Amino acid sequence: MTKAARGRKPGKAAAPPRIEEVLWNTADQLRGHMDAAEYKHVVLGLVFLKYISDAFQTRHAQLLEAYDEDTAEDRDEYLAEGVFWVPREARWETLKDNARQAEIGSLVDKAMAALERENPKQLKGMLPTGYARPSLPHRVIGGLIDEISKYGTGGTVTDTGDLFSEQPAPKAETDLLGKVYQYMLGRFAAAEGKLGGEFYTPDSVVQTMVEMLAPYKGRVYDPACGSGGMFVQSEKFVEAHQGKIGDIAVYGQESNYTTWKLARMNLAIRRIDADLGSENADTFHHDLHPDLRADYVLANPPFNISNWGGERLQGDRRWQYGTPPAGNANYAWLQHILYHLAPNGTAGVVLANGSLSSNQSGEGVIRQNMVSADKVDCIVAMPGQLFYTTQIPVSLWILANNKQSGKGQEGRPLRDRSGQVLFIDARELGYMRTRTERDLSAEDRARIVQAYHTWRGDGDGEYEDVPGFCKAATIDDIEQNGWVLTPGRYVGAAAKEEDGEPFGEKMARLSAELREQFAESDRLQAVIKANLERLGYGG
Repeated sequence: MTKAARGRKPGKAAAPPRIEEVLWNTADQLRGHMDAAEYKHVVLGLVFLKYISDAFQTRHAQLLEAYDEDTAEDRDEYLAEGVFWVPREARWETLKDNARQAEIGSLVDKAMAALERENPKQLKGMLPTGYARPSLPHRVIGGLIDEISKYGTGGTVTDTGDLFSEQPAPKAETDLLGKVYQYMLGRFAAAEGKLGGEFYTPDSVVQTMVEMLAPYKGRVYDPACGSGGMFVQSEKFVEAHQGKIGDIAVYGQESNYTTWKLARMNLAIRRIDADLGSENADTFHHDLHPDLRADYVLANPPFNISNWGGERLQGDRRWQYGTPPAGNANYAWLQHILYHLAPNGTAGVVLANGSLSSNQSGEGVIRQNMVSADKVDCIVAMPGQLFYTTQIPVSLWILANNKQSGKGQEGRPLRDRSGQVLFIDARELGYMRTRTERDLSAEDRARIVQAYHTWRGDGDGEYEDVPGFCKAATIDDIEQNGWVLTPGRYVGAAAKEEDGEPFGEKMARLSAELREQFAESDRLQAVIKANLERLGYGG
């Protein structure tokens, strides 16, 4: 009997391996053949292909049951239901049946090409290729296909029953493989180091911003959308609050070509219809949505980028509060976002903490102008070590174009917050999920979100300042602090817990303890002096 088996409680089966973990371990086989930047596309491409094929097969079975084989092969029957048409050579069963053949890499490449050819509007130029490259052994691809094949409608790799019995298969597959896709993006981000951080924002950060903004209806925009995580969480939020996915329209832009393709795949997995432009492009120099005025903006732009070409954008119409320095794009992002914000819109932006207090190259003046114009609604100082790839501390900027009115959660009216800014210091929240990575629990997120919603009027209960955590400050307060927006300057120190002992009794007790300690000190000094005299060292 193994040690693991001996340590197991009688009658209790071992927890089945999670699909994400199994696939990650399987993907690890590729480490010896290519770096993380390459093998993420190999794995994610296969997960995507499995999802597309599963959705197709579900619809295929429905058509066969209701009609005949000819109808089941009618592509219009799939497109009408928002399901991708999958030609025979791209169906997962074809790949599964040939997983151990030497030509499996070529078959996967042909499957990807066939999917793009048959669904050009959604998939053209999006899917990865190169599965037939010499550096990628066919046994590794076959192993990945075998592993991914164990997941789908009806169960998992272990005998855990029907995971999807309470919901329709297409939705279940979207949830399962979508979850896998998000998990793999995060693991690849951690494995790749700095490069990975360019396209992945930790879930807890995204969830906090989405829950604060509460995007129920309207246009959602991300000018640096990375792999599309902001959009995925926005759709989840709508669904979780009994809304309809079609109630929000998604717009985004991404400059990196590879990441732009990842985002399109990520959103296709979730069946999110998004306008990410016809190409990857630099948001500052080739704005793909120049006329967009979004109801919600959610963004985690690159921190402190210095080579953004600001010197070529002097006098740009987006710089309404001052020309951002050519050596740092932080205030260019903030002003770009404000420019694209609808009259009653709100925005959530992740930025390095330096943006809260910097006075270099006119940044302090821009910040002063933004605060004076009443565009800053809330600042949240986040805990450190939330990001896989940087130790730079970050904050959430919540911007609002109109603090006088509006609708928030569940259509509740917002109170007039003119001339006020809420500061939240959440640096002490969170827990260490690994030796180097911190995360926010659901309770941590709820504390931040509740404080914000209660303050702006669409939460439950009455807002109160909490020393050490949150403070509603006026613009006059901010001016007196030199227009610095660091929450720690405003929230003060946390109140110490009272022990319930009356002051007079406590003083009498402490005085008595002090007298006892003095007496003990005198006794010890006398003993030491006597010992020294006995040894002949007395004075």
